[in-house]
Amino acid sequence: MKNKITFFSRFEADILSGKKTITIRDKSEAYFLAGQQLCVFTHETGRLFAHIRIISISPIRFEQLNEQHAQQENMSLHALKQVVREIYPFENEFVLIEFELINEPI
Repeated sequence: MKNKITFFSRFEADILSGKKTITIRDKSEAYFLAGQQLCVFTHETGRLFAHIRIISISPIRFEQLNEQHAQQENMSLHALKQVVREIYPFENEFVLIEFELINEPI
């Protein structure tokens, strides 16, 4: 089981401020478990910048994305759908990973 996850560096400030509390990933990342603690690295450089605890993981389809998800991502629904399409242009089925920032290193 992996205990690390990466995010594009543009999301770092929102994660550290607690404004971003979910991530939407393709199904290949469905191996995370509720309660699991992860080291968080930037995708671009591999720099460790945070630790999180997974609260829940659930399947979601692109068309199910709504305003609540956008708020949890700290962006508008239009922006959320645009970002998801940029990262996963051909996917429609995803996993929604809800997480919380934790202070203790793992």
